[in-house]
Amino acid sequence: MKKFFTLFAIALFCYSFSQQKGQLRRVATIGFLNVENLWDTIASADYIDGTKDISNPAFHRSVPLDSLKYLETTEDYKGEWSDNLLKGKKVVRNQILSDDFTPRSGKNWNTKNYKQKLANEAQVISEMGAQYTKTAPAIVGLIEVENRQVIQDLIKQPQLAKYDYGIIHYNSYDARGIDVALIYQKRRFTPTNSLKKEIKIFDDGKRVYTRDILVVTGLLDNEKIAVFMNHWPSRSGGEAKSLPRRNAAAVVLKQQMDSVRALDPHIKLFAMGDFNDDPVSSSLKNYLKAVGNPKDLSADTPYLNLMYPLYKKGVASLAYQDSPNLFDQIIVSGNLISNELGKEFSVFKAEIYAPPYLITKEGNWKGYPFRSWNGDKFTGGYSDHFPAFVVVQRDN
Repeated sequence: MKKFFTLFAIALFCYSFSQQKGQLRRVATIGFLNVENLWDTIASADYIDGTKDISNPAFHRSVPLDSLKYLETTEDYKGEWSDNLLKGKKVVRNQILSDDFTPRSGKNWNTKNYKQKLANEAQVISEMGAQYTKTAPAIVGLIEVENRQVIQDLIKQPQLAKYDYGIIHYNSYDARGIDVALIYQKRRFTPTNSLKKEIKIFDDGKRVYTRDILVVTGLLDNEKIAVFMNHWPSRSGGEAKSLPRRNAAAVVLKQQMDSVRALDPHIKLFAMGDFNDDPVSSSLKNYLKAVGNPKDLSADTPYLNLMYPLYKKGVASLAYQDSPNLFDQIIVSGNLISNELGKEFSVFKAEIYAPPYLITKEGNWKGYPFRSWNGDKFTGGYSDHFPAFVVVQRDN
């Protein structure tokens, strides 16, 4: 647990494609970060109103526990939690962590700490890719958010408010109540469609709940793109035992990416997130079929894992059970790869972002990401993952 992350302190890890100097370019950063349990201080549960359109975020929303008595319910639901099975029902779903992040919990999660956490995450977001673009990211994926409210609080932070970020978020059926989301600069990205795609996993006939894949299509500076936000099942229970769950997630992601490309072969695709697997894991290599070298792109393998070259160099984005891993990855469609600056966006750089302030300075965890939590104690840190981003460019 000691030294492998010290590499982050002495080297800049990025995967670079074409580098045009002295040319007028339009650039944009697309990235994501695991915000490590961004929870507000209010205990809540999920309220599902199956009489509404399930594509509407109001269908499934987070509600304070003391407000539940004012909401109509149709039954004490005991079945599988699934959008289709809940049509026509109004039910409450409790979260297993609903009381963990409150002033009364062992974490003593209070307003002061919550505000510090928001400021920390806003700082990281505002700086991702800025050394190349001189501005904040156009699109940012968020992992481990509790609800829409915490995202609204985040984008109101002084570091982000001036960029006028919009929000795309759906509640998932994850047992802990954690979700993925997307924020975007409204002046640069115009969403045209969004949906959440459930990953249905069963162990011994019992449903195992995880985060949905968030699929967003739209126009980035008037160019069509699609973003797929992921937070795949963890390695809880061991890597080998849990691998089928991530393989199942990879199948769903590939189906979604393939279907978007089938409708429009020219659209640019970005799949990103915490995959809880490395670029060489079977979920990414054999099920998603993401290749590591542009030379291996083909009609059968149209997706490139931008993090593969970094992984081969020993770059990590976190430590899992005291071993370095590169779980945080960005995978793109092959039409984003070009060695020439053209009229359409192409990849300029891909990077694991690890400035000194995101790295633990001392102790047993020296060199690790400066995480927010040490057991139940709030450290004032940022995350247990380093963020990842890609900078795209085109002729202006």
